[in-house]
Amino acid sequence: MNGWEYKVVYVDFRGRISSEGAEYIRQSGEHRTGFVRGYLDKLGEDGWEMTGVLPLMRPESSYFLLKRPRKAAEAKEG
Repeated sequence: MNGWEYKVVYVDFRGRISSEGAEYIRQSGEHRTGFVRGYLDKLGEDGWEMTGVLPLMRPESSYFLLKRPRKAAEAKEG
């Protein structure tokens, strides 16, 4: 096992996702849950697995915590 790499994603179900400097905005007519599910589906295709959710005081927003196995080459660099 080469360890894990982690990703923290800010999710505002009203229509915004932010992760590592990239912003994703919900399109007009797109359902809130479908917007978030689509983003998570793409992360899952890249090997990310949800490990936790931290609800925030601001309504309808949370931090999503994800992890995936670190690749051998990346583990040697880190």
